[in-house]
Amino acid sequence: MKSLFSAIAAVAILALGVTMGAAADAKSHRVAIQVNQNDPVVMNLALNNATNIIEAYKVKGEDVQVEIVTYGPGLHMLRDDSSPVKDRIKQIADASFPSSIKFTACDNTKQGMETREGRAFNVIPQATLVPSGAVRLMELQEDGWSYLKP
Repeated sequence: MKSLFSAIAAVAILALGVTMGAAADAKSHRVAIQVNQNDPVVMNLALNNATNIIEAYKVKGEDVQVEIVTYGPGLHMLRDDSSPVKDRIKQIADASFPSSIKFTACDNTKQGMETREGRAFNVIPQATLVPSGAVRLMELQEDGWSYLKP
């Protein structure tokens, strides 16, 4: 009986070690995608890239984080009043990949646009404002994120 218990314990420890080793070996991927053009083709390409990347790693069972960073004319992607892709962003964020994708909007650009236009506007609910889109991209790369410009 004692040897049976020892054998079961050994198998359990071995299984735990394999599971922990697999978890430690699992890769985590992070990519920042830049959008700085007011062009629906570029915006949709960025969204295509993001969803394709997420799906590819989902199939592999690997963790992935995607952050789409907008600034300059690309801020229109995340403007509530002018985004040509806001319905698609909502669909992606709400249904498909809520924890794998993040959208950031440059507050420097937003403030400049508001000053030039003489009115305030909102970014879409899925977006988060950051002080500077360019600085955000730099910080992500300094933290080891890959970089992609569609």
